Amino acid sequence: MLSKVPGSVVGLIALVLAVVVVLGLHALVGRLLRRVFRARPFVLTLLARSRGPSRLATVIFVVALLLPAMPFDSTAADIAVKLLGVVFVMLLGWIALIAVDLGAAFYMRGYRSEMPHDLLARKHLTQVRILKRVATILVVVVTAAAALMNFETVRQYGVSLFASAGAAGLVVGLAARPLFSNLIAGVQLAITQPIRLGDAVIVENEWGEIEEITSTYVVVRIWDLRRLIVPLTYFIEKPFQNWTRENPALFGAVMLYVDYAVPVDRLRARLEDIARGSPLWDGRVCGLQVTDTTERTMELRALVSARTAGEAFDLRCEVREKMIGFLREQHPEGLPHVRAAVAGGREADGATIPAWAGGTA
Repeated sequence: MLSKVPGSVVGLIALVLAVVVVLGLHALVGRLLRRVFRARPFVLTLLARSRGPSRLATVIFVVALLLPAMPFDSTAADIAVKLLGVVFVMLLGWIALIAVDLGAAFYMRGYRSEMPHDLLARKHLTQVRILKRVATILVVVVTAAAALMNFETVRQYGVSLFASAGAAGLVVGLAARPLFSNLIAGVQLAITQPIRLGDAVIVENEWGEIEEITSTYVVVRIWDLRRLIVPLTYFIEKPFQNWTRENPALFGAVMLYVDYAVPVDRLRARLEDIARGSPLWDGRVCGLQVTDTTERTMELRALVSARTAGEAFDLRCEVREKMIGFLREQHPEGLPHVRAAVAGGREADGATIPAWAGGTA
């Protein structure tokens, strides 16, 4: 009965059985290693991440070892060898991707920080994420190219394409330009770091924070929770504002327009009370200055500091609201007025007309 079964089928069954046996042994060895190193978290992580590649490597080794002894015809053997080569190249790419991932995680293990103003952590996190994505793209492209080069037709086409300067080469070059420009921009961003994750920026007249940096675009979370998607090359080629490039702390300015009769010293004291009573103030800067004058009002600038851009905005709103309330309740004469004179030329005794009444001087 068995004599009627083709030799290739028998060889294939034997190959499959050998692979199953070796995979079983691989599982037993893996379980034994996990038990031995159960007190070593790093080794356990390494074993878990390498389980798939090591299993595939075991299969490739067994197939490559037994394939010459199998009763396959030359055509089937050639196809099997080419497929084995493709799988081996993919295995190398898989190992490279895992190595990149583990290397990034190992490098960042000392920079775990939940503080939004931790510049060092954000700097390294941004660098690692960008370079990891660039390395991933390069590994995938190189792996795919190396796998396809196992086939003669693809190899000949690739050689002729790169050797010629014809239309096909130009088309491929133009098609690949966005990929390479984004890769180069990603490397530039990782090295020079004009932006980092969590930076407060103004892009296209929109204020927001850098939420995500991918290999092709950057996601900016606008203050009203909209998302602005910006190409990666934008931050290399165009100017933009980065409010937290070196330090997340910011000054917040509140402009007040008051009458000349207002007691500036009392307003300055009130500003200091507001700042000291606010949890948003970081205790560094609090001041009130007369920055400009017009024929009717003085321009006052209240300057306060906060730990982050978001807190600076909230502190400005709080200062503005409480200073206006203080003026309205304690010094209503300090609100902008328009002074008038009696028609006969004699000045009215203390006569004033509110600015909103539209009086004329």
